[in-house]
Amino acid sequence: MAPRPPRLHVDGAILGYQRGLRTQNNSVSLIKIKGVDSKDEVDFYLGKRIAFITKADVADKYGNKFRVNWGKVCRAHGANGVVRCRFRRNLPPQSIGGKVRVMLYPSRV
Repeated sequence: MAPRPPRLHVDGAILGYQRGLRTQNNSVSLIKIKGVDSKDEVDFYLGKRIAFITKADVADKYGNKFRVNWGKVCRAHGANGVVRCRFRRNLPPQSIGGKVRVMLYPSRV
């Protein structure tokens, strides 16, 4: 059996939107990355791509039933390893509590 290819992503959870006491900013999503627990560890993930993957009922012209909304890690949010992300299309409210993939590219090393 062939060895598995290396994993190019880390899992993350969608916490919600950036918000104040009375207003929320839907264009900035808060993501908790698995294994990141401090502001210093966030620095590695700045600029990394994020994929929010959903499954549709109807296939597209290529026969693919999966839809991907791409985003990017912008900055840290607080001191516990939560990051602020901007997506090409704002995440829907149904996605809160869902999963995203934080890709390990592009590299800044």
